[in-house]
Amino acid sequence: MSIIPASHRDLLDAKVATFATVGADGYPQLSEVWFLAEDDTIRLSLNSSRQKTKNIVRHPSCTLFILDVANTFRYLELRADALVEPDDDYRFADKVGAKYGSDLRVHDQPGESRVVVTLHPHKVNPVDMGG
Repeated sequence: MSIIPASHRDLLDAKVATFATVGADGYPQLSEVWFLAEDDTIRLSLNSSRQKTKNIVRHPSCTLFILDVANTFRYLELRADALVEPDDDYRFADKVGAKYGSDLRVHDQPGESRVVVTLHPHKVNPVDMGG
């Protein structure tokens, strides 16, 4: 059984999602991110030097929020724990780059690396207030 209901699976094809992490000061930090959804597995490719990456290493609780831009009364919220793993060979980053038509290496400075962030949802909120 899918954890993402059929009514909201189309949102997994969205261009971007809002990724919320908990900052060192205890306040939310939000960023727009690229993501890949394969079945019910949602993963991100992040640069290891970014604040959001540091946040989830320290505190893995996070939320991925995907808004239906055609109907802003409809969205999908995934409250999750993040698993962070190295992507030193850019294998996953290349998959994300293929989806978005970009080589993620150009976004990284010398000495920086990539990580794969796998979301393990513990609460899925599919919302449609449009009636």
